[in-house]
Order: sequence, then C-alpha cells, then structure tokens
Amino acid sequence: MPTISTFYGIIILMHLTRKEHCPPHIHALYGEYEATFYIENGEIYQGDFPDKGSKLVKEFVLKYQKELKEMWDTEIYKKLPPIQ
Repeated sequence: MPTISTFYGIIILMHLTRKEHCPPHIHALYGEYEATFYIENGEIYQGDFPDKGSKLVKEFVLKYQKELKEMWDTEIYKKLPPIQ
C-alpha cells in the first residue's frame, strides 16, 4: 500500500486496487492507531483514531479530495504535500 503523505506523525496510505476496496477511502496510521477515512467527506469509515488526529486527516482529505479521487479512479499513485 503506497504512502501518499505524512504529517504530524500521521501516515496516509491508499490501496491502488480500488476494485477490491470500496467505498473510496484512505488509510491513516498514527502510533498504535489505524483507521480508514472516506474520500467523500473525510469521516472515519472503520477503525480507531484520536480526535485531534481525525481532524487533521479530515483536513487533509478535504484539501486534496480531488487528487485522492483521481488516484482512486485511475489507480495511479502520487505523493501529496503534507498539511501545515
């Protein structure tokens, strides 16, 4: 699973075989926490994540929603800058 971005200790990843992993989402890792977040709205889909980290991931998803959706649709990976 390629790493899309990292920021504040959070690692953002995405499976690029979308046919096997619906709905469109990203994976976020932070220490012992792991969760998937919808690309559509940045909300948690599955897993457990600290509140502050969830807000940062949601901010990232909403900022790069177009790029994430494009990666999901085309299965072409690219790195995205971290949020600041």
